[in-house]
Amino acid sequence: MAARVLRPLPRLKPFNRLQVILQHLKMSKQTDSTAEVLLEKRGGAGIITLNRPKVLNALTLSMIQQIYPQIKTWEQDPETFLIIIKGTGGKAFCAGGDIRAIADAGKVGDRLAHDFFREEYILNNAIGTCKKPYVALIDGITMGGGVGLSVHGRFRVATEKTLFAMPETAIGLFPDVGGGYFLPRLSGKIGYYLALTGFRLKGRDVLKAGIATHFVESEKLPALEKDLIALKSPSTENIADLLNSYHVKSKVDQEKEFVLDEHMEKINSLFSANSMEEIVRKLKQDGSPFAIKQLETINKMSPTSLKMTLRQLREGASMSLQDVLMMEYRLSQACMC
Repeated sequence: MAARVLRPLPRLKPFNRLQVILQHLKMSKQTDSTAEVLLEKRGGAGIITLNRPKVLNALTLSMIQQIYPQIKTWEQDPETFLIIIKGTGGKAFCAGGDIRAIADAGKVGDRLAHDFFREEYILNNAIGTCKKPYVALIDGITMGGGVGLSVHGRFRVATEKTLFAMPETAIGLFPDVGGGYFLPRLSGKIGYYLALTGFRLKGRDVLKAGIATHFVESEKLPALEKDLIALKSPSTENIADLLNSYHVKSKVDQEKEFVLDEHMEKINSLFSANSMEEIVRKLKQDGSPFAIKQLETINKMSPTSLKMTLRQLREGASMSLQDVLMMEYRLSQACMC
């Protein structure tokens, strides 16, 4: 019997082999199912998964400190062509920052209130200036800090389960995470209305308001994600084309009118005033059922928050995202005093 010739397997160069091992160990560590945030590379996509489903994926300082450097690393990686961010649990993308932890820390003089807002806003700016296409799958509750993780990115995909709100004026704060930048840039005075009343937008209305860029049925997101990952060296246009192909096939609530359509004329008129006092006066003077309802809502809000928010949006309308975030950091610290 002839002897078999065993050919050696091709060997990786030592440096390449070390890189592969380190990358594997790094990703294994970060895809631990109990971690607050999962970071993984699949195909040409970097994937961020918010993983605190029991608290609606509320954002913590630890999560921010993991997400920011990973985005910066993927931004420099020639083999990463896009970044996808999503939440687990089926109920929320991210319901906001972990306000309870921040409030508790503030009571005992802990630095968390300083560090959390500073690092959160730095992350928001990194998303807004990210050189790689950034795709946020905002399936479920998306409020406060969750808005900051999505709205500044290139693509925001809403579903029929999306619930958007900036409810900060009800808790003595203001719509931060760059709210002073994106809200006044929405059509008409919608942004001012959303900021001052905390009005909630659902499903396709998030797209119609200009907050989402695309709408896809929730059950189609796994297939969309798979197709995004499978794209070979995609350009921003390739990614947009794929998102558009899913968007045009989504029929849920397609014929439904925008929830605020019938009120837009009043919103644009009543919320164009230069001061909260004038807005309240206009609402009283209008006297319509819609105006009375907004007056009742505004009366439940923090007066200081309302005045601060109106000025924040009026000034932010002509500022860069970075300058808005610097302004909002100063405001956040004043609120914590």
